[in-house]
Amino acid sequence: SPGGCLVTSCFQRRNQGMDDQAVSCTTKPAVFLNIGGAEAAARSGVCVLDVSLPVGKTIEKITFTNFYTASVTLRLLRRGPGQEAAARWCTALKELRLMHDPHTEGGSQDSCCIHRTQMQVPPDHVSSVRLILRQPSCVWLNFTLEDIKIYPHSSAGNPDLSDWLSDLTVVDQHLDLQDLPDPHAVSSSIQQMWALTEVMQTQQTNASIGRFDVDGCYHLDLLSLT
Repeated sequence: SPGGCLVTSCFQRRNQGMDDQAVSCTTKPAVFLNIGGAEAAARSGVCVLDVSLPVGKTIEKITFTNFYTASVTLRLLRRGPGQEAAARWCTALKELRLMHDPHTEGGSQDSCCIHRTQMQVPPDHVSSVRLILRQPSCVWLNFTLEDIKIYPHSSAGNPDLSDWLSDLTVVDQHLDLQDLPDPHAVSSSIQQMWALTEVMQTQQTNASIGRFDVDGCYHLDLLSLT
């Protein structure tokens, strides 16, 4: 569908050896885009939410609670690999669908999560997050995202796995190659088998051959009933 993939409730259980700690951030008031002049302005169904972060944050995931938003586009203000380069806006996720149908209740108040693996650009060195919300249906008067939380990415490995790997002992074993066949002879035999297979495939026929088929019929010599 043109709205991207549907987001369902995807909060993971937080008992996987690490407690989530959200980044301290500031969510600015929502800005609705209007159509027309100030006296006869009409909402266009587009809303913008800006979230300011401490400079240089690396994002693991963004969680929020939907409130009748049909789809969301995620943009990041981030620096490139060179820290001296100026920060630039880039689109990390475009029109991710949050509701099954903009005119119905499905998905309108789900708890959702956007993980860094879903983003088209690495969410590294981010100083601001912009969420562009869309609701094309006129059924709902208001729409937004609530309880927005941003979690930092941790590059530390799993300590249990590291301890387990450290206990492994590397055993240096020398293979006995005396009883193995000549690799050149094996390679030549494989090439001949491959060539024979190719020839057989090119000479295949569509005619069916029956086991006892003679001139398209079977001949019964003996019939015994017991």
